[in-house]
Amino acid sequence: MSILINKNTRVVTQGITGKTGQFHTRTSREYANGKNCYVAGVNPKKAGEDFEGIPIFGSVKDAKAQTGCNVSVIYVPPPGAAAAIWEAVESDLDLVICITEGIPVRDMVELRDRMRKEKRRSLLIGPNCPGVITPDEIKIGIMPGHIHKKGRIGVVSRSGTLTYEAVGQLTELGLGQSTAVGIGGDPVNGLKHIDVMRLFNDDPETEAVVMIGEIGGSDEEEAALWVKANMKKPVVGFIAGVTAPAGKRMGHAGAIISGGKGTAQEKLAVMEACGIKVTKNPAEMGHLLKSVLK
Repeated sequence: MSILINKNTRVVTQGITGKTGQFHTRTSREYANGKNCYVAGVNPKKAGEDFEGIPIFGSVKDAKAQTGCNVSVIYVPPPGAAAAIWEAVESDLDLVICITEGIPVRDMVELRDRMRKEKRRSLLIGPNCPGVITPDEIKIGIMPGHIHKKGRIGVVSRSGTLTYEAVGQLTELGLGQSTAVGIGGDPVNGLKHIDVMRLFNDDPETEAVVMIGEIGGSDEEEAALWVKANMKKPVVGFIAGVTAPAGKRMGHAGAIISGGKGTAQEKLAVMEACGIKVTKNPAEMGHLLKSVLK
């Protein structure tokens, strides 16, 4: 059992013929059950061709009709990425994972609005995210597969590198992961911490969760309040950006403290008040998680 993806997931890569799409489709296909999972690629100009045996279609709709793919991963460059997300959503896929960084915020605002108005059922992860992995089953995205180990700890993070850091620590401690989800650092994105926490809470194979946030916005606070009211499993947390100055964007497009809101201290205080054990030292995430296991 896992959340979002498993060995039965069937993936279409949008942007499969670009350098990034080729590289990460290849490495994802080589991981665990990838050979069975990666069934299609999309490039309107190269329909009928293939990438190392993966057939390329002119549209997501065609790919779905021919292969039964239910999840898309997107490596399309920023100017066309929002349109690529919409194409996957319009094709009614279960999940759309957008890795692309640098999509104009306005494009994402329009896309999210359209998804909401049309009551689209596709779940979106990203953009500007590392992707999702269910260890020993499937990886979709750019994370290094070898640091993951199958287990019972859920990981959800706004930061790509901190996802890897948490996973690496857990694996070293002999604690594997049920699923690791990088939700991305953009201000307008798909699933939030709270959405992923709900999924982990309902997953019988997840025993505890590491929640990693960043400065900016109020997603972590909202998730913490939900955890206090609903979560049946222990949660530990870390927020990147304790030393970040107000008004300066740090790394991610969404990582900005505005009007005194969205500081790391504020987030950590809310998380602690909601019963989440937190650390200010990223090197302690694994040990902190181990300390809350029964």
